[in-house]
Amino acid sequence: MVKTMMKKYALTEQGAKDLLKAIVSVTLFNIVLMMPVGVLYFMVADMLGGNIPENHIPLFIGGIIGILILVVVTEFIQYNATFFATYKESGAKRIVLAEKLRKLPLSYFGKKDLTDLTSTLLSDTETMEHTMSHQIPQFYGAIISTILICIPLCFFNWKMALAALWVLPLSLIIVGTSKNVQLHFSRKHKEANLHLQDGVQEFVEAARDLKSNNAEEKYFNKLKKNIFAIEGTAIRNELGAAVFVISAQMLLKFGIATTALVGAALLVSGEIDVLVFFMFMLVVSRIYEPMSTTLISLAAINSLQVNVDRMNQLEYYSEQKGEEKLTNNGYDIEFKNVGFEYNAEKSVLDNVSFTAKQNEVTALVGPSGGGKTTVSRLAARFWDISKGTITVGGMDIGKTDPEKLLSLYSIVFQDVTLFNNTIMENIRIGKKDASDEEVIAAAKLANVDEFALKLPDGYNTDIGENGCKLSGGERQRISIARAFLKNAPIILLDEATASLDVENETHIQQALSRLIKNKTVLVIAHRMRTVAGADKIIVLKDGTVVEQGKPDSLIKQNGIFANMVKLQQQSESWNIQ
Repeated sequence: MVKTMMKKYALTEQGAKDLLKAIVSVTLFNIVLMMPVGVLYFMVADMLGGNIPENHIPLFIGGIIGILILVVVTEFIQYNATFFATYKESGAKRIVLAEKLRKLPLSYFGKKDLTDLTSTLLSDTETMEHTMSHQIPQFYGAIISTILICIPLCFFNWKMALAALWVLPLSLIIVGTSKNVQLHFSRKHKEANLHLQDGVQEFVEAARDLKSNNAEEKYFNKLKKNIFAIEGTAIRNELGAAVFVISAQMLLKFGIATTALVGAALLVSGEIDVLVFFMFMLVVSRIYEPMSTTLISLAAINSLQVNVDRMNQLEYYSEQKGEEKLTNNGYDIEFKNVGFEYNAEKSVLDNVSFTAKQNEVTALVGPSGGGKTTVSRLAARFWDISKGTITVGGMDIGKTDPEKLLSLYSIVFQDVTLFNNTIMENIRIGKKDASDEEVIAAAKLANVDEFALKLPDGYNTDIGENGCKLSGGERQRISIARAFLKNAPIILLDEATASLDVENETHIQQALSRLIKNKTVLVIAHRMRTVAGADKIIVLKDGTVVEQGKPDSLIKQNGIFANMVKLQQQSESWNIQ
């Protein structure tokens, strides 16, 4: 039962157990709410007998007080079980999904955009939280309590029970069969919502470019269309559920009529007395109103499936796994006949073979789109290769746990990501338990101190969202400082000096020279000046290795690398006429 609930409603194990407790608590509460009917039944029976015996009065008063106490107690238990437990579950679920994201391969993030993932962690879990607290326990609790209450009614008079209860299963069937229709409209509404969120995020991020090109009005008009679109899908989504729910609620009204008609007929024929008739009319007045709300709950549960599918898709996505123990002997990176494609239609790398040796700088160069960045990502197992093997010190990285493997790497990406925090804390990402002295030492190696010490609070200066208060070169140097701080045996530099001027690039090259002792360094660069001192050059074109060797040797071959050096030398002499 617990596992079924976990999969059906995208819950944690504890959340599923808490949901079952909530259903039980709601069931008990509903049964307690029906107890006054029993007290009224006996009171009316005494009244019809002519008078209420004196010894019954304390029983009725005690019964009423006892029922009130039970209502308060069961209401308290129900509230705790449905609301407090749900809030804990939504927090736990977000943590589970966030942990899952940490373990997923980078390829997953290429298929999902930021808005979609944010919506899953926040919006979908929020919808689950609301439905779990307001609809699911109430729905199941109402069904179970109604069944338990209706069974004794059949022993009083099965004809009256049939007349009173026939509408209940039919109304549930009407709303239940609407699930596919509701899911269709719910998916459309979710898609429109994500499309709008994407547009708003893009508008905010691209505000500078839109303003500089006088394109704000045109883009905002497109946003308005998205806003109207989401409004339309919301209305259709509500109508799609309302048609079935209202129809089922109208059907419930017929139950009161059939109970009254059948009861009157049986009363006239003498099959039942006034007391039984009164009791059944009292019961249907208590059952139909909660059941009307239950139908709304069922509609909400039907729509929840869209959110559940999205959360389950993330939670059950295949993870990269491997051995926890590192078995490498040294830190040579070797590619053996490696093939890779992002999708089945197009191959990105084909039969790539080379070795990046320890204590050497290996540079990946070549035309744009040749596969340089892909090679560096594969070396750190951000993706899994399609064929061949990649080893570090003889250890197959495809059989190694990704997080354990990354402990061997310091990586500087071309696109720097910084946090809305201080310079000190942004560098400390490289080593979370590093002292301030260690952070500053790494910062000096990356020439961060040149600009950090000029800021009002030095290394404790907040740099804004993604380092918006810094220049591109300054942001890049903080990223490089992280790599120095981590001090891993393998260093991957993806256009690490792209945003630096010539003077700073020289300083970074000098720092790298100090850093690479006994380490494996894999550099991606378009500037030939950056890789002039590399021990080995790997030239990639169209996903294949077309040249490899020492820089001087490749220049003598007069091939692609030599031509790239020549063209860059010519571009350096270009000036504005």
